[in-house]
Amino acid sequence: TSTGDGRMNTFSLHIDGMDCGGCVSAVEHALQLVPGVVKARADLAGKRATVEAAETVTVTDLVNALERAGYEARIQG
Repeated sequence: TSTGDGRMNTFSLHIDGMDCGGCVSAVEHALQLVPGVVKARADLAGKRATVEAAETVTVTDLVNALERAGYEARIQG
């Protein structure tokens, strides 16, 4: 669903349990399935993901998607 005005938010999440290249792909895929997510990039070394999403997407949406995929996540300050 489009917000109409194109405003986007960028989220930075710390992810526990991301230990290999396969995990990076799984994290990115789980995040990209969230409606409104435009781009998701996971960083294995930093154990984090950066997400660009419509302003309608919440941190809770992203954390829930990652938990369903088997990862623990929290907003990175």
